Amino acid sequence: MKTRFKPKFNIKKGDLVAVIAGDDKDRTKPRKVLEVQPDKARILVEGVNIITKHTKPTAQNTKGGIVKQEAPIAISNVMLWDAKAGKPTRVNRQRENGKLIRIAKKSGEEIK
Repeated sequence: MKTRFKPKFNIKKGDLVAVIAGDDKDRTKPRKVLEVQPDKARILVEGVNIITKHTKPTAQNTKGGIVKQEAPIAISNVMLWDAKAGKPTRVNRQRENGKLIRIAKKSGEEIK
């Protein structure tokens, strides 16, 4: 991704999101964001896009073997979860006391 115009994303680490596209699509279940990679426009979501990684034995992991872990997905494949409405929602950003806050469009509540 080019770095001339840095994109602004409404999703932060620790937010609840609904996966709206891909193999793990489920608009009814909120999931937790583990990591956001804004430079690659990707996001790591708990329990989504599970891959198997083959690891060699090391000093920390003496056995090695096959490890299941989450892989990043595109940030466009998720929507923020509105706890009050119980549905995924779009986000509006407003400035309050010089600080940017996120507001859910479905319920009008602030997203914390």
